[in-house]
Amino acid sequence: GCLTEWDGVSCWSAVPIGQSRAVACPDILHVFKKSKGAHLPVHPTSLHWCFPFQKSYFVTLKVLYTCGYSTSLAALFLAISIFSCFRKLHCTRNSIHIHFFTSFILRGVAVFIKDTILFSDESIDHCTMSTVNCKAAIAFFQYSVLANFYWLLVEGMYLQTLLLLTFTSDKRYIWWYILIGWGVPMLTVCVWVVTRLRYDNHGCWDDYSSLYWWVIKAPILLAIFVNFLIFLNVTRMLAQKIRSPDIGKNYKQQYMRLTKSTLLLIPLFGVHYMVFALFPENISVDARLYFELVFGSYQ
Repeated sequence: GCLTEWDGVSCWSAVPIGQSRAVACPDILHVFKKSKGAHLPVHPTSLHWCFPFQKSYFVTLKVLYTCGYSTSLAALFLAISIFSCFRKLHCTRNSIHIHFFTSFILRGVAVFIKDTILFSDESIDHCTMSTVNCKAAIAFFQYSVLANFYWLLVEGMYLQTLLLLTFTSDKRYIWWYILIGWGVPMLTVCVWVVTRLRYDNHGCWDDYSSLYWWVIKAPILLAIFVNFLIFLNVTRMLAQKIRSPDIGKNYKQQYMRLTKSTLLLIPLFGVHYMVFALFPENISVDARLYFELVFGSYQ
């Protein structure tokens, strides 16, 4: 007799007359237990205990990552302008940087678009929401995230190429880099969209419990692990070159500078994503959200 209802936090499924249903508070609420010193009830009649804390948590989270992405977008547009305006900065390395910065811009814009379409109206019932706009927003968001990870991978591949192929022109590789950075994510998202349309076309496709989420997650994990291996290999090669007695003093100074810049590239390599790469989506939700949304927005 009860209709399916969205209360702003959880989706309450329909139940027959005379029956009741309990929905547990989301995992994230253990953060507030210590400060309140009380057990948080999970019975539907006491849902108001859960909702205010949950809502304030996500409001704070949204403010933090909105500030992060806004700051990043301003810095990224400035960086691209500098690279584009000065002729002396036109080279393969900076072309790759521009593509990389563009992927960050797309990721920030995609977050704002997704928030606007999915969460701007609190009266929207997320249990039944399944519009073309919300699905398109999620598809664009997934493409932006994938492109960002694969341009992270390209940055790592390019740095390794510089160290391995010292006397080889890097211009002939640029189109391969572009194909990897933009092409692989496009192909992956197209496969994911077709799969969802045919086999799991419900909601706004923003659920991570679906088996088809692995169509997106597997390529991301692949990019993270390959980039991590590249990072370790680059660090090893730099250490070998610095310790080598066959190179002159000037070359040692050059490799020392390259080593320092490589250590600064740890966040850009995405090495920090290794922390949660193998964890299921429902493990350490609060830490994951802060790490990926807040920290990632300033990356």
